[in-house]
Amino acid sequence: MDNKIFDIAIIGGGHAGLEAAWTSAQFGLNVAIITMPEVSIASAPCNPAVGGVGKGQVVREIDALGGIMGKLADRSAIQYRILNESKGYAVQSTRVQIDKEVYTREAEQMVSDNPNITVIRKKVNKTSLKEGCFEIVTDGEIVKSKKVVVTTGTFLSGKMHVGEEQSTGGRVDCDTAGSLDDVFEGVKALPKKFKTGTPPRLKRQTIDFSQMDEQESDPLTMNFHYSHDSKERFVEQVSCHLTRTNDNTLGIIRDNKERSPIFNGQIKAVGPRYCPSIEDKAYRYEDKNSHHVFVEPESLELDTFYPNGISTSLPKEIQLDFIRTIPGLEKAEIEIYGYAVEYDVVDTTTLDRSLQSQDVPGLYFAGQVNGTSGYEEAAGQGLVAGTNAALALLEKEPLILDREVSYIGVMVEDLVSDKRDEPYRLFTARSENRLYVREDNTLLRILPFRKALGLDSDLDKYMDKFELAFSVLTDLCKNTTYKANPKNKEYFKSMNYGPLTANITLSELIKRAQLDPVETITKELKANGLLFDEKVIRTTAISLKYEGYINRADIENQKILRLAKKSINWNKIVSSENVSYECKQRITEIRPETFGQLQRITGIRPATLAYVAGNLV
Repeated sequence: MDNKIFDIAIIGGGHAGLEAAWTSAQFGLNVAIITMPEVSIASAPCNPAVGGVGKGQVVREIDALGGIMGKLADRSAIQYRILNESKGYAVQSTRVQIDKEVYTREAEQMVSDNPNITVIRKKVNKTSLKEGCFEIVTDGEIVKSKKVVVTTGTFLSGKMHVGEEQSTGGRVDCDTAGSLDDVFEGVKALPKKFKTGTPPRLKRQTIDFSQMDEQESDPLTMNFHYSHDSKERFVEQVSCHLTRTNDNTLGIIRDNKERSPIFNGQIKAVGPRYCPSIEDKAYRYEDKNSHHVFVEPESLELDTFYPNGISTSLPKEIQLDFIRTIPGLEKAEIEIYGYAVEYDVVDTTTLDRSLQSQDVPGLYFAGQVNGTSGYEEAAGQGLVAGTNAALALLEKEPLILDREVSYIGVMVEDLVSDKRDEPYRLFTARSENRLYVREDNTLLRILPFRKALGLDSDLDKYMDKFELAFSVLTDLCKNTTYKANPKNKEYFKSMNYGPLTANITLSELIKRAQLDPVETITKELKANGLLFDEKVIRTTAISLKYEGYINRADIENQKILRLAKKSINWNKIVSSENVSYECKQRITEIRPETFGQLQRITGIRPATLAYVAGNLV
């Protein structure tokens, strides 16, 4: 390793770091992952689950771009579910409970087998740019790299809290790193730290599952990875269980408010609004004492369960007291106590849409250090940052995912367009185009971006075949006509399709409200002896079902989208006499690249938007 200069160094080996390394290695570059000695690659320190509302879409987008999260999730999944199944296809999302031991073991093995990736297990103390090359000072050596991707998670200035107890560390039993400003020269951190937390881990043999609602694994939920059989399962499937808090639970928590680091001033960082601790719930919803607690296994190899929904940093004895008021947990014993962790985050408005620092060229940021929450959000950013570091090194155009066709694109634009005042979480409501940005059509949405990378892999060949099959089946559905004759009328009656009063195509038939489009097309293909992959059938059916809504929305959005994509010169805008001083300050701070980013900056006046829009070429 002496005197070797890596093409790209990834600082941090979590989910963002793994995706950054994996994607940049696909370009044939020499990549280093520099990670804490005691931290496994792609470990799951919080809830061992992948996917969820808005997040399942991200995992499929990562997979369609050549990422690794979907493959690892499938190979370690011990329970499958579809969330929002009773709602429309647009907001349905896949979620899997993973075996965290299998997940990280598979990740470590795949990284070890990749000849382009070197793992350096050392703590990073300082990173600086010197004469066009980054010098990364670790415990024991200096690593040099042409580009650097920072994916440090919660380790920068990490401080943990359990009641009055405080300790340094980015997670339990791990070291901490220095502050963001100290470790990375020239980088601007947000003045306020962010906070996250976890619930206590409970011992399996002390839990009474008979008092809880069982949630079995769904055998029909489709895998994430494109080349896996849709319903294949790689490890044993188990159930999760649902219980609830009650008056006694919340009473204990409220009686000990002064001992909560969140409320007694001990923690000064900002926590996630959309993933609150049980203490937050106690005071935010004072009239509600019943909250869901999902009791989920961490691994088939471990005896610990994760009680999702009761994240806490209360003192140890209080944690045990309130947990034992919950049905099924009356005799629960705690293996690891819940805790909160404060950490430094970067000011993401100093990043461009490739996630590169505008102040330190060649330095990229991804994951929780960007103020986001969730493994999926981190992995999506890691893929964007790693890909763009590689493309920049190869002097190619950056990968910029449009928000109207990608949840990752929504997230990245949200992050770089305005200052974060709380941890960011992605969900379907953040997408203005969620009727189109669905799980089922991910391959079609992402295909143009993947092809632009020019990697011509098995994935690219698969996506080309998928697109062709989708086109053929779409044409077949639009051109298959059922004439309103007695034979077809009787057939419609026997199939419970409803009346046939006029000629109708298959694509029109599946739009009937009472019919499931996927089931209907599947039955019609089978009746005619035609075979298509079930993924193609699903994408075609749902696309045709939503076709009218999407077309109408598309027409309405086209003008807005064309304007939003227009490039702007922020320097020129702030030099204009037609822009207020306040707006100039905000624009100078954010440095927007497009009109869409300008629109999303808090406090930009309509007059400024009108002036800029009127002067766009």
